[in-house]
Amino acid sequence: MAKEKDRIKKHVNIVNRRASFEYQFLDKYTAGVMLKGTEIKSIREGKVNMQDGYCVIHNGEMWLHNVHISTYTEGTHYNHEPMRTRKLLLNKSELKKLEKGLQEQGVTVIPIRVFINDRGFAKVEVALARGKKLHDKREDIKAKDVKRELDRSGF
Repeated sequence: MAKEKDRIKKHVNIVNRRASFEYQFLDKYTAGVMLKGTEIKSIREGKVNMQDGYCVIHNGEMWLHNVHISTYTEGTHYNHEPMRTRKLLLNKSELKKLEKGLQEQGVTVIPIRVFINDRGFAKVEVALARGKKLHDKREDIKAKDVKRELDRSGF
């Protein structure tokens, strides 16, 4: 029993760090996720990989693709499929804003964070994002190095 409490976390905050390096975020939204069966238990264990994840609007609904939620180890034949597409729950006004933003060239919607809110529901933070060019990435790396040097020197 003690091991199970250690395995399941109270506060889950899984961040897609690669996304902030690859994309410039234009706008952020918090969406609920429709989950099946044992998916919430795997999320509470922190077994989510959303590095290649993206979102698509189809028939007025937003769907989350390529997000891997590992199968629950204690699950039996009721276990979920790890790479299935999941429906995101957003308001109509938010969906319209995202759909309008997707009309631009080079803009996409990506998941940047999975977390459990204070009521115990799994939420996904998605961002309307534009891909960065190589020189933008170099500027980010340079700024991070300068900040690290300033922190080391004590300023």
